[in-house]
Amino acid sequence: MCTAASFRKGGLYFGRTLDHNLSYGEEVVIAPRGFDFGFGGKFAVVGMALVAEGYPLFYDAMNEKGLCMAGLNFVGNAHYSQPSGDKNEVAQYQFIPHILSRFTNVDEAEEEIKKIKLTNRPFSDSLPCAELHWMISDEKRDIVVESMRGGMNIYDNRAGVLANNPPFAEQMLNLSDYMHLSAAQPRNSLCPSADLQRYSLGMGAIGLPGDLSSRSRFVRAAFVRNNCVCGGEKYGGVNALFNILGSVRQVRGCNAFEDGYETTLYTSCCDASAGVYYYTLYENHAITGVDMRSRDLASSALMRFPLEREERITLQ
Repeated sequence: MCTAASFRKGGLYFGRTLDHNLSYGEEVVIAPRGFDFGFGGKFAVVGMALVAEGYPLFYDAMNEKGLCMAGLNFVGNAHYSQPSGDKNEVAQYQFIPHILSRFTNVDEAEEEIKKIKLTNRPFSDSLPCAELHWMISDEKRDIVVESMRGGMNIYDNRAGVLANNPPFAEQMLNLSDYMHLSAAQPRNSLCPSADLQRYSLGMGAIGLPGDLSSRSRFVRAAFVRNNCVCGGEKYGGVNALFNILGSVRQVRGCNAFEDGYETTLYTSCCDASAGVYYYTLYENHAITGVDMRSRDLASSALMRFPLEREERITLQ
């Protein structure tokens, strides 16, 4: 499972956790303006991707204009159309590059999404169609896109976060149960005549769920994201986004299932203003960045950056 979030402080910072039991060989990839996705595109894209047969299957990414997008598991609820040859069809695996290589902001992306149909055409027999929903962000707003049996749903995302199931509308309804949570210290409204005392800091957040379910991660990420205070230091926004997503990080061994343990394999942060894609790994907490603007974005060949997997520790 996964969690995504946006944060705005002098620019947009957007990222996600990828929680799974194993890596598929993902790496940071820059697809320059001249790369052929199989349709017309004009903007360079950088993000985390599995490169299969020379094609980047992006998990999350941003384009050179600062538009960001991430796909998260939505198993059991995602539904795509059968291919019919309609000119407005987009294969699910092409959805992220279809948006990011062609549009500059959320408003433009939303208008395009209203016109298209996502299809279940797989990339290959060995890479079937993933069941996903998506968060798309720019410097002004966030939306969530869910392709379900009833059609394509687009939601304004005022919480600024996304997790997995249930669908986004239900996640937002569930969030109402926690509207009393606060970063401030609570007042005694239960029994004013009794001398009830605060015995600890942080009591305004009593009731904030701490389990690893996607419903609880949504609430926890929303609370942290919407209360996070960022200073004016150079990497303040990057630091804030990593700390927001750190609140839902999954430690190997704490969430077991049939095939292993759900683990936060990587956490990403797109600095949309600077054009830098940052990441940390479960086995390497040091932040690594790839600056797309330092590369030749007018070229046509993919640029691939294997992940820095060895832990880097500074001894002072």
